Amino acid sequence: MKNKSVLLKELCKNISTTGAITFSSLSLVNKMLSYADFNGAKLIVELGGGDGSITKGIVERMEENTVLLVFEISKAFCDNLEKEFPQDNVKIICDSAEHIDKYLNGEKADMILSSLPLSLINKESRDEIYKKSKAAINGHGKFIQICYSYLLKYQFANYFSDIKSHLTIKNFPPTFILVCH
Repeated sequence: MKNKSVLLKELCKNISTTGAITFSSLSLVNKMLSYADFNGAKLIVELGGGDGSITKGIVERMEENTVLLVFEISKAFCDNLEKEFPQDNVKIICDSAEHIDKYLNGEKADMILSSLPLSLINKESRDEIYKKSKAAINGHGKFIQICYSYLLKYQFANYFSDIKSHLTIKNFPPTFILVCH
């Protein structure tokens, strides 16, 4: 793994695209992933791979034959993710989440796990991410989002009919987890 200080510098340098002042805590990752069902999942998508905290949790829980697509727009983070996760079934995609449809080859994801800073993404791109993510999930799949603002729940309501929100205070800052069907 790349030196954490190098990744922290990248995080701070690009706060407008990372949307965070620190990496996701292990407690937050575990809480987020507790809402995901990895049994039988064939295709999982992660939006916003960052330093790999959530990616690591996904890889530890997913089955051997599951494929994980990780979207990340920072080249420095992508380079680190490729080194940290060299497995053939983990694909690091250095592209915006709004292009998710170009990488699915007509397949549907069993779940999408996201830490995208949606509040900082312009409305047009954000709407594309919501729309394409909803279309990319199979009928029983979930979209799970970590966010710092409860108000994002109302944006998700335009695309998902069933949204549950959970607050975790074991992270700085405290974080909401939205579980959308």
